[in-house]
Amino acid sequence: MTKKKLDVLRHNLVPKHIILTKEQTFDLLNKYKIKVIDLPRILNTDPVIFSIGAKEGDVVKILRKSHTTLDEIKYYRYVTKEKAS
Repeated sequence: MTKKKLDVLRHNLVPKHIILTKEQTFDLLNKYKIKVIDLPRILNTDPVIFSIGAKEGDVVKILRKSHTTLDEIKYYRYVTKEKAS
């Protein structure tokens, strides 16, 4: 019996994820006057993060369709490693 792989990026409930360049990350942090550690975190073991090839230290922009406005809602996450327990 072979295992079927699921492409999480093609699922209709998974929003678009984009890895920001260093320049884009710098601009984002300056815009909001924050440090990268102030961003919410997402683990590098997350299936979408793994699929897009994001590494620890990357910042990812998540674009989610809004049901109440015409625009997309943007979220930003800082990719971190899972802490050993």
